[in-house]
Amino acid sequence: MFDFIIVGGGSAGCVLAARLSEDPAVRVALLEAGPPDTSVLIHCPAGLALMAKNGQANWRLATVPQPGLNGRRGYQPRGKVLGGSSSINAMIYTRGHRRDYDDWAAQGNPGWTFDEVLPYFKRAEHNERGADAWHGSGGPLNVMDLRSPNPFLPSFIEAGQQAGHPANPDFNGPEQEGVGAYQVTHRNGERCSVAKAYLTPHLGRPNLRVITGALTTRVLTESLDGALRAVGVEYRPDGGRGSLQTLRLNPGGEVVLSAGAYGSPQLLMLSGIGPAEHLREHGIGVVHDLPGVGGHLHDHVDVVIVVNAPKAIETFGLSPRGLWAMTRGVGEWRRQRSGVLTTNFAEAGGFIKSHPDEPVPDLQLHFVVGKLVNHGRTTVLGHGYSCHVCLLRPKSRGTLRLASADPQVAPLIDPAFLSDPDDVARLVQGFKQMRALLQQPALARHGGRESALSAQAQSDAQIEQFVRNHADTIYHPVGTCHMGSDAMAVVDARLRVHGVSGLRVVDASVMPGIVGGNTNAPVVMIAEKAVDMMQADRLPRSTGFQPLETT
Repeated sequence: MFDFIIVGGGSAGCVLAARLSEDPAVRVALLEAGPPDTSVLIHCPAGLALMAKNGQANWRLATVPQPGLNGRRGYQPRGKVLGGSSSINAMIYTRGHRRDYDDWAAQGNPGWTFDEVLPYFKRAEHNERGADAWHGSGGPLNVMDLRSPNPFLPSFIEAGQQAGHPANPDFNGPEQEGVGAYQVTHRNGERCSVAKAYLTPHLGRPNLRVITGALTTRVLTESLDGALRAVGVEYRPDGGRGSLQTLRLNPGGEVVLSAGAYGSPQLLMLSGIGPAEHLREHGIGVVHDLPGVGGHLHDHVDVVIVVNAPKAIETFGLSPRGLWAMTRGVGEWRRQRSGVLTTNFAEAGGFIKSHPDEPVPDLQLHFVVGKLVNHGRTTVLGHGYSCHVCLLRPKSRGTLRLASADPQVAPLIDPAFLSDPDDVARLVQGFKQMRALLQQPALARHGGRESALSAQAQSDAQIEQFVRNHADTIYHPVGTCHMGSDAMAVVDARLRVHGVSGLRVVDASVMPGIVGGNTNAPVVMIAEKAVDMMQADRLPRSTGFQPLETT
């Protein structure tokens, strides 16, 4: 019997389990389908390159064929390990633009303006630059500048300035626009995943039970006094191969789904909570008709230019010199936790506008100090560099639907990439701006040549076809259990599932609109805020508990 049962040991789940179990009177269970985060490839930052190839700790999902991508299936890597996607991502710490959160509140979600969520970003953060009006110090999540930045980085930042973009030393400060180096979630030369930041130090708590290899199959509900309430969960241990087990809630307890933008809506539907007709199609009894479950799916669609630059030997590349540098780097990382293996590869980037009259940046750049092809899964020879451009606020909306009533069958993922013409137009403009930046003298002096594949695309029509033939996700799906009070909303502003008491969703799926930046830091913030809301809803005011939202 538990007071809180958390499904999903990713970024949100790790925050919830750690924070809620701070109260010794509360019993907390955390279920994670993947294994513990023990692999050295997780903790060594550069290990992400090998994880991309071998699929370790990764659900390795795919979209349904996308008409907007000329019929291609998109790749959808999601973390399947303690720490979730924070254990396999590129460790970039960005929050998005303040307008994103103000828009959430304006859509009927009180408490979510930027000024109201900033304290939670700061509570989570230990920024090694120190605390100020924008940053926290002393929080679990370590944020720092790269310990051993690639020497090629200044060339990109200089080229960005030559292209007319301001240099920006802090994308999470007073202004987002500009180019610069990213801060990363590292600590002492290692990845600082959310599991490592929040959960691992507290695994010995007697009131915290963490079960890995546990595939949750259903949320258990009962009708009590005419009201539907979550009372527990069913799961299969041993990687989903074991016999069904049950965890039950104490009276007044809560089940919290933190399985991500794909896992949380899938589990709701498997539990009979979702669009009634769709559930019946799969023979699932309708517990609660909630039509918005699995809708409103959107993601940052992204396209890459690769530049071949044999003389740019500072970049990562498959060559005798590159292999020797990596070999030496292994020894340096093992001895000192410094050197080339502390890279996150996407070391720099920027936030830019597709048109000067845009009120806020609508495009993001990720500059990679190596030739990135096919999400890094394809090995290419020689040295060079790559640049991504992604659309920060796409208008295209898709769905997450069940492929089967079997919990082990992956859902049908349809982000409807580039189904809105405005998305295509902005990404074409972004491609042209990215190319212009890469052609500036600061980078041109290294003798690089754009890959023939993209170089052939010159007219807008040709660029559009290149985008449709090569664009894909930059790994930020959101919105499938979005918060709000409209007919299609799944949770309210306190992240409680509409129509089912004792059940919340806390992860990227609750975002009513995608943020203008990488999504991991916002998910941590959402979980920190959710803890306050859950404790405030549970504890009587006489206890003296005072959440950040009221201080």
